[in-house]
Amino acid sequence: MILADYHVHSVFSTDSNTPMEHMIEKALQLGLKRLCFTDHMDYDYPNPSEFIFDPEVYFDQIQLLRERYKDKIEVLAGIELGLQPHLSERLSNLTRQYSFDFIIGSSHVVDHWDPYYPEYWENRSNEDGIRRYFESIIENCKAYQGFHVYGHLDYIIRYVPTTTSKSASYSYSDYAELLDEVLKTIISYGKGIEINTAGLKYGLDYAHPIPDVLKRYKELGGELITIGSDAHKPEHLCYDFHVIPSYLKELGFQYYANFVEGKPVFEKLS
Repeated sequence: MILADYHVHSVFSTDSNTPMEHMIEKALQLGLKRLCFTDHMDYDYPNPSEFIFDPEVYFDQIQLLRERYKDKIEVLAGIELGLQPHLSERLSNLTRQYSFDFIIGSSHVVDHWDPYYPEYWENRSNEDGIRRYFESIIENCKAYQGFHVYGHLDYIIRYVPTTTSKSASYSYSDYAELLDEVLKTIISYGKGIEINTAGLKYGLDYAHPIPDVLKRYKELGGELITIGSDAHKPEHLCYDFHVIPSYLKELGFQYYANFVEGKPVFEKLS
């Protein structure tokens, strides 16, 4: 049983209007022991006023809620950084100044566009768009290593044109050499990847990333994984977490990680 959710958004993220207290109350109903808020910080997003928050206000709120719920649940301060190579110094300054328990690095913007927007796909085939997205992960890792895990490695698959969310998929074999480089790069820097159940919420047949990516990650020596729902509303907290332990064990994993004060705490899958 998984008793922590390590990818959670609140009103501090542009795409959520949920107060932190509502997420915590839902977490208590679910019997969680830890809840890590990982609100979006995407500098230089296509709309630059979106997906940024004031860290001072954020940490004030986290501290208030830690005190309020200290006898019920551990409230942790995380962040989901939107990685782009030119942002490495700015991101480093942010994470040096503030003590986040947990940092997710994610690719949301590639070549100035989020794949969510049709503009990303202009003059690109689906294959070229997916390939470019995976290439960007390698570039981001080489430019900045201040994160703990890479988030939703195949996020792009939600937005590939001409597919329904239910049928959207891709084959590891189509991108094997490139995906091997992605995984080897992540592993070489001592970073992990997350199991993100938002894929299931979006109607895919899998949590991000696809099983073959996880299998290959394990074969290449990858062991560090975290589990998060990517919830933006209370009802999506721990989305389909009940299927994850057996799924991961079938792929050869025995442990998953929570992070506290930037250090992994390993929990046995049961």
